[in-house]
Amino acid sequence: MIILIFLILGLLIGSFLNVLVYRLRAAEELFWDRSKCPHCQHLIRWYDNIPVFSFMLLKFHCRDCRRKISWQYPIVEILTGVIFALVGQHFFEASNPSTWITTSYYLIMAGSLITIAVYDWLYLEIPGEVLWSSVVIAIAFKLYFDWSAWFNLAMPTTIWNSAVYSGALAAFAAFLFFFILSAASHEKWMGMGDAYLAILLGLIAGWPQILLSLFLAFFIGAVWGMVLVLTGKKKMKSKLPFAPFMVLGTFIALFFYAPIINWYFSLFLFR
Repeated sequence: MIILIFLILGLLIGSFLNVLVYRLRAAEELFWDRSKCPHCQHLIRWYDNIPVFSFMLLKFHCRDCRRKISWQYPIVEILTGVIFALVGQHFFEASNPSTWITTSYYLIMAGSLITIAVYDWLYLEIPGEVLWSSVVIAIAFKLYFDWSAWFNLAMPTTIWNSAVYSGALAAFAAFLFFFILSAASHEKWMGMGDAYLAILLGLIAGWPQILLSLFLAFFIGAVWGMVLVLTGKKKMKSKLPFAPFMVLGTFIALFFYAPIINWYFSLFLFR
């Protein structure tokens, strides 16, 4: 039941994130204006704004102008729903109030990362407003987690168990790696925006999870790039958004780090 609640919450937030991406690009009011069709500018009725279901009921077309609705909308809604459900499954315990803050933090970060990924996918840019505000929030929460551990007389036994040190190390290592790639190639291999995004991902994933996150990002990105080249949709020198793969790799590392690492080392133990 709890997972279903997080799934529904994610669907609703995903609908808002679609609007947020559009309004960030158009430099419109982010929160208070009602949603409208990007083609005919008609206000969207409340019953046409139900995540996923309205998309299907309208048969992928605007009720007023009959222009096609992008598949981006239900995909982002479903993806956000799944991510929110995973956050609820991994971090939330209704009987433990301390998990509510942790869950809230990861829900905020999930929303930010999905917004960044979708924006970069569409426009090959990373929205600085979302990125740097998320970095500030991440640092604040890391400090809170360590303060909470100190206040409850449960100080980290090692530096790696400290949220601040683990996040700072991961952020620095990830940023340095992408900065070198970007500077050495004059931003042909990697944009400087990806290096800044790596700071946020490091703070969220921590050390050593960030290593798996970056490995998965490059692996999935390379596979996707080869698929596009082989199908003739892109050329070898075409630019591809990399933030979506960085975000996807971070989500996978965040939720499945232990199973993946255990599986990897098991490959050597049975030889």
